[in-house]
Amino acid sequence: MNRATNRATLPIVLGVALLFALPLSLMAGQVWINPFGHTGNNAMVILAQLRLPRAVLAVVVGGGLGAAGAAMQGYLRNPLADPGLFGVAPLAALGAVLSLFTGYAVQPFALPAMALAGAAAGMVLLAVIASGPRTGLAGGVALFTLAGMMLSSLAGALTSLAISLAPNPFALTEIVTWLMGALTDRSWRDVAVAAPLTLAGLVVLWRAGPALDALTLGELAARSMGLDPGRLRWMMVAGVGLVVGAGVSAAGVIGFVGLMVPHIVRPFTDRRPSSLILPSALAGALLLLVADALCRSLPLAGGELRLGIALSLMGAPFFLHLLLRLRRGLA
Repeated sequence: MNRATNRATLPIVLGVALLFALPLSLMAGQVWINPFGHTGNNAMVILAQLRLPRAVLAVVVGGGLGAAGAAMQGYLRNPLADPGLFGVAPLAALGAVLSLFTGYAVQPFALPAMALAGAAAGMVLLAVIASGPRTGLAGGVALFTLAGMMLSSLAGALTSLAISLAPNPFALTEIVTWLMGALTDRSWRDVAVAAPLTLAGLVVLWRAGPALDALTLGELAARSMGLDPGRLRWMMVAGVGLVVGAGVSAAGVIGFVGLMVPHIVRPFTDRRPSSLILPSALAGALLLLVADALCRSLPLAGGELRLGIALSLMGAPFFLHLLLRLRRGLA
């Protein structure tokens, strides 16, 4: 099967896999639900109020992170790029931490609202810092990367400060637990907050695909093809900010999805960024859906394995594998 055929069929294959995985995810858990056996009223409540919104949220968050990772690796032309590098995710996490620190998190929508406010602040700061003097496309990308790293460091320091000054042990536990990332006890309200923003971000990233393709040919070629670096930068800020901010507001900090998924999918595409965004979104959704079902099913004495920890346990060896492969390529 050639790459052109793969480009057409890969989204279909991933979509079918997602459709098969969704009902299996709904059945999985500490209490398995057999749709062909006797199910009581409790089973229907568990499915409708607990597992279905959680599964939908896994698809939404995973899809956004996967697409953001593919777009970022195309924009920065760096295979190790990850959505967390932009600084938007750490600032969204800081907003959520402040809601827990101040106690506003008990109010409806306060936590996701403050997380989204943190993500929006990150997007604005990133755009303002990176939109300085005209330094050319390569200089703009470098400035963009450095601004993201600075914002990540600042948000991390402020988050650590909030943890160290937590007003009581309960708030400290809530903050630390939330930072681990999970989809536990999420509801349709969280889906209603995250899904529209993620969809809007995906549309922006998809529209940035042709410009990212031009960028792979080099700065001069991209400019000769009509690429506007400032417009592309704003599209990346808006697209990544929306999907990452929405994901963090709903599920906490979940890393490595945007790093791993494009590398898994890329060999089955023609390697152009525009060909990678949709399959990465579907593969990210599938990865998070399966990982969340496994976390829910593992019989651990201390409770459910946090999804953010599970993805880190998978992502860290994958990252090491990428580094070793890059080292062999440089040798």
